Amino acid sequence: MTVVIWRRGAAAIAGSIATLMLLAACSSDGPADENAEATTQPSPMQETPTQEADIEVLAGCEVYMEYQGSQGASVSIFTAIMAPQQGLFEQSWKEFETCTGIDIVYEGSDQFESQLSARIAGGNAPDIAFIPRPSLLAELVAADGPVPASQDTISNVDTYWNPAWKSYGTVNGTFYAAPLGSHMNSFVWYSPKTFAVNGYAIPTTWDELWALSDQMVADGLVKPWCGGLESGSQTGWPSTDWLEEIMLRMFGGEVYDQWVSHELDFDSPQVTAAMDVLAGWMKNANYVNGGFGDVQTIATTPFQEAGRPILNGKCGMLQQSNLYASAWGELQEGATVGPDGDAYAFYIPVINNMAAPQPVVGEGEFVTAFSDRPEVAAVQNYLSSAEFATSKVSLGTWVSANNGVPLDTYAEGSIDKLSARYLTDMGGTFRFDASELMPAAIGAGAMLTEMTQWFAPGKPTAEVLQAIDAAWPVP
Repeated sequence: MTVVIWRRGAAAIAGSIATLMLLAACSSDGPADENAEATTQPSPMQETPTQEADIEVLAGCEVYMEYQGSQGASVSIFTAIMAPQQGLFEQSWKEFETCTGIDIVYEGSDQFESQLSARIAGGNAPDIAFIPRPSLLAELVAADGPVPASQDTISNVDTYWNPAWKSYGTVNGTFYAAPLGSHMNSFVWYSPKTFAVNGYAIPTTWDELWALSDQMVADGLVKPWCGGLESGSQTGWPSTDWLEEIMLRMFGGEVYDQWVSHELDFDSPQVTAAMDVLAGWMKNANYVNGGFGDVQTIATTPFQEAGRPILNGKCGMLQQSNLYASAWGELQEGATVGPDGDAYAFYIPVINNMAAPQPVVGEGEFVTAFSDRPEVAAVQNYLSSAEFATSKVSLGTWVSANNGVPLDTYAEGSIDKLSARYLTDMGGTFRFDASELMPAAIGAGAMLTEMTQWFAPGKPTAEVLQAIDAAWPVP
């Protein structure tokens, strides 16, 4: 669970990995749903309008020919994404509106999920909604809300996204929702300036990561790791990200999917082994909690504040998503983010390449339609295109896993560009944030509280995992 910053979202290590590496080798890296190939064909009404012979295309609008035929129509979009992104969205599709004659009406709300459900129940569903998690999509499909996506949208997703993204927009074999924006959780933040002064190199392997941590301990110049779990009612969520990164890297996509669906218990050998790795990392008294105190301070340190000691030279590294980029300027006025700046990030290295080649845990939004009118299909299709994604990315502060966006569209040296480099890898092992896929009673409930208690007061691992299993809703 990555809580958006502006809204709220190795000896022991090596030994634990070796203990269960054979388990990982037995797994394969299939998409989250092997049956999610979305072979269901949409009805003709759901197809994006095609260019009619008698429609005159304005000069400079040739790229929008396939979306013609609905001039004068209006399409509403409902989302939790508000200012300043609202203005950037409206700017990004302005040319589309001019060339097609379709008016896109944007509505953002901080009560998005509750209002969306109420509007659907009341027969007042928006034409399109930006759904923030696949589990919500599944709930809406069960309530007969969304309509299947058009074949043109399916084709775009097959062309431009890692296959796992398609599986997350698919429910019961039918594809509904194309990915929109993307977030990458699999980063470690650090200070390039501190690394340069101390002669530290960016680790590119799992062993190098812990060798660097041990070197920092030996040098005594900086504590290797810092972290914070405090986040109000969502206290604990960063620890779920830490566990997810280890689970995917140790055991691969198939085991990760079994864990998400509870086919694999929390109190299983695999999850227990991953917790042991995490204990050797973020409960290691030699490694944490730089700038704050002992291991137990992780439970009470606000997650927004967790990176501050990196800026003042008391902490070496912090695991957080690309969204944490917005925190540095708040922690220190004028702080710069970049390869030579005050803060930057590197990719968390692979553990088991056989189980999970280039693993990435991330999140994103999905464009879901609630009407099969031609103009709605046209807008949904456009939002799944490389042209739209490139337009949106070019305005800044946005990342898309759409591989049709040229990397040079992103600012050089930006964390957005680094994120896109990994998120657009068609052969990488992408998985959505597990806590966002699990039932709310777990991913926003028991998993958070139990993991927090694992840090302080130090509840035993077995008791933590058994308690999460006991909280899993009965089907």
